[in-house]
Amino acid sequence: MTDETPICSAKGCRADAVWVLAWNNPKIHTPERRKTWLACDEHREHLSQFLGVRGFLKDVVLLAEWEVREG
Repeated sequence: MTDETPICSAKGCRADAVWVLAWNNPKIHTPERRKTWLACDEHREHLSQFLGVRGFLKDVVLLAEWEVREG
């Protein structure tokens, strides 16, 4: 584990990440595969909508909860 604070995946944003957006592209990923984007509070809805419109969004979880799940 690194000492770096995870940052938001939104283009140009350097804010601390608060959310994990778990997604997959069913055309190229197996159903259980999860890719992740990180989001700050400000960009969570925008990034969720971007993935959701494409049918890619699977889950939105607080970063702290995601780390416990994956830990």
